[in-house]
Amino acid sequence: MYNEEDVLEPLFSRLRPVLDGLGVPYEVVCVDDGSRDSTARLVQVFQQGWNELRLIRLLRNSGHQAAITAGMTSAEGAYVVTIDADLQDPPEAIAAMLATAVNQGVDVVYGVRSDRSTDSFFKRNTAAGYYWLMRKVAGPHVPSNAGDFRLVSRRVLDAVNDLPQEGRVYRLIIPWFGFPSATVTYERERRVAGTSKYPVAKMILLTTESIVTFSGGPLRFATWLGVLSALLCVLVGVFVFFGVLTGQTVPGWASTVLIVGAIGAIQLFCLGILGEYIGRIFSGTLNRPLYLIGYDSRKAAEHLPIQRAKDDAA
Repeated sequence: MYNEEDVLEPLFSRLRPVLDGLGVPYEVVCVDDGSRDSTARLVQVFQQGWNELRLIRLLRNSGHQAAITAGMTSAEGAYVVTIDADLQDPPEAIAAMLATAVNQGVDVVYGVRSDRSTDSFFKRNTAAGYYWLMRKVAGPHVPSNAGDFRLVSRRVLDAVNDLPQEGRVYRLIIPWFGFPSATVTYERERRVAGTSKYPVAKMILLTTESIVTFSGGPLRFATWLGVLSALLCVLVGVFVFFGVLTGQTVPGWASTVLIVGAIGAIQLFCLGILGEYIGRIFSGTLNRPLYLIGYDSRKAAEHLPIQRAKDDAA
């Protein structure tokens, strides 16, 4: 939360009854992303009557994804739900998320917006463009209209926390892991108070961050541009050849065009090769696991026979 003093009272008045009604122990980790208003002070006031409320205050405004990282790293529960403070994502959906995770045995439950009519025309269309682009970059497993309102299990949390903290975009990383998942749909509500902390500049920054930190595609652009330039150079060469045969060229023009085109294609292709090697270095710095084991029959067998033996003895 960042400068959200106006939304804290309605947020906690809706969030606490939901969590108290789950019938399980819980904690609420509030991450204050370097707010300049009274957000942190008001959270401390609410803490006096709510022991499960916990405040983590960042020294400076570090950004939305960094604040989520701070909360997920500090959380201690078996399941963790990330939710923004503006109440556009309803806290009442948390109960359905937890029930879905437990009953279906999944590790991730995405909150999917079934109705975005409360968003502006610009916001709806830019969001649609963002998810379309992300599926092209990261693959079809990225769910549409699923932001950062989600439930993850401790298994997912441990896998995420093993990654480098730099450049995390959770709406891409978590689907990439491939953990069993499900969805809970909800209608997106209007912000209850205050103004949006996600202007156009931050939307562009998120899109750029998503592409650059998750994919090496931009590095391969020079490679494909070099190939296209080489093909274009061949076509130009054919055109120049027929021009020479028909006498429709200026002396020296043909050799100049071919030399310039060939050198340009070679330069772009060499840049593409460099990009491929840089892409390998880039992938290595991400430190993503090559695979994650969802089930191992040998490890499962180590425990199952013992349990059965105990049951037989009983």
